[in-house]
Amino acid sequence: MKFIDEFRDPALAKKLVQQIRSEVTEAEKRTAAPLKHPIQLMEFCGGHTHAIFRFGLRELLKGKVALHSGPGCPVCVTAAKDLDQAIALAKVPDVILTTFGDMVRVPGSQGTLQDARADGADVRIVYSALDALTIAQQNPERPVIFLGVGFETTAPTIAATVIQAEERALSNFSVLSLHKLTPPAMQAILNAGEVALDGIIGPGHVSAVIGSEAWDFLPQDYGISCAVSGFEPLDMLGAIAALVHAIITGTPAVINTYARSVRPEGNIIAQQIMGRVFEIGTAHWRGFGPIPASGLQFRDAFAHRNAAELFPVEVKESKEPPGCRCGEVLRGVILPTECPLFGKVCTPRSPVGPCMVSAEGACAAYFKYGETDYE
Repeated sequence: MKFIDEFRDPALAKKLVQQIRSEVTEAEKRTAAPLKHPIQLMEFCGGHTHAIFRFGLRELLKGKVALHSGPGCPVCVTAAKDLDQAIALAKVPDVILTTFGDMVRVPGSQGTLQDARADGADVRIVYSALDALTIAQQNPERPVIFLGVGFETTAPTIAATVIQAEERALSNFSVLSLHKLTPPAMQAILNAGEVALDGIIGPGHVSAVIGSEAWDFLPQDYGISCAVSGFEPLDMLGAIAALVHAIITGTPAVINTYARSVRPEGNIIAQQIMGRVFEIGTAHWRGFGPIPASGLQFRDAFAHRNAAELFPVEVKESKEPPGCRCGEVLRGVILPTECPLFGKVCTPRSPVGPCMVSAEGACAAYFKYGETDYE
């Protein structure tokens, strides 16, 4: 607990909040006019969104800093067409489809994986790709597919599991790779110009793998600062304070405020494992459509582990849930509360869209903590 307590010091948190608010106020005095808008920041990571709500940071910074939720929820950004493909794979005779828990309740065009399981499909929840590998070892006569959903944080562990399947000669294990890369999505948001952002709170866990240097394109190409942050209150406030200072002083940069876990070059070993199994390709994102160079697909040497090639199922034209505005929430264009379904038709008990299903979803955070817009 000592380690955690160091990053939850109320006195230091109060000092950082005062520092942020006073720096914005002083900037307003120097221009003899209030800022045209609060400083606009986007936290890419869904874990950050929940931390911000949990610790009441939006309210503490009200009027000075506005925090927008980004697309950093891998369950949420899984495209309907990819989910439909996973559901179709689960219905292939004798297949065991393994997945992380959040995915079973995400609505596709033709229902959910939970519905498929109720109809007789063998869909099993696992806590890691290694659990799926164990199931494959225990069921050598049946094909076992792991639903590979996640960002750079989980992709190396799944790549390592594929390598273990090779070493154990488990021919019945394959992966549907729906992995996504985070920097291209941030580029897509900035290129679209739908939301005016002054700075980015970089994802801590992802950056531990790809390194803080992976975000250098933000100040270099867009003149926008990025502060890589952890998930404790002082982590978040320290990152926001660093961003506010960089924005007000006009010195765009990548600031690593999570140096205890993130190095500039990242985790080279994890990157090598990921690169051994996967190569970069186009991925489909919910709310974005196809984004070039934003996904991970199997290299030719591991094509025999590619569930999409092994089981070429037919998938009907996909469609989004009627009225659901998850795509706009993921791009930071609207707040969850601006969706007409939020809290009425769409709740955690009966979710319409994935942003209400996932533990990292923005809609789930807004619903759980009952907060509205503090801008």
